Amino acid sequence: MSDQTLTLSPGTYDKLGVLHCGVPSEGLVTCAGEVREIADGETLTMDRTGVKVSRSGSEYTFAREARAAA
Repeated sequence: MSDQTLTLSPGTYDKLGVLHCGVPSEGLVTCAGEVREIADGETLTMDRTGVKVSRSGSEYTFAREARAAA
């Protein structure tokens, strides 16, 4: 696992870099205070952070793109 991806299951929380992410319950994800519903097999992008969240059964993967060095 890199600092650019995070895989969680329902009832777990962790940090993706400085962003707080979690899966409060099956089908519900949160990142930096934004809460969204997600269906199995769906991928969505969190509006506040641009973090992409993918769901495969009870496995939820949070990913952000690496930023290019200036």
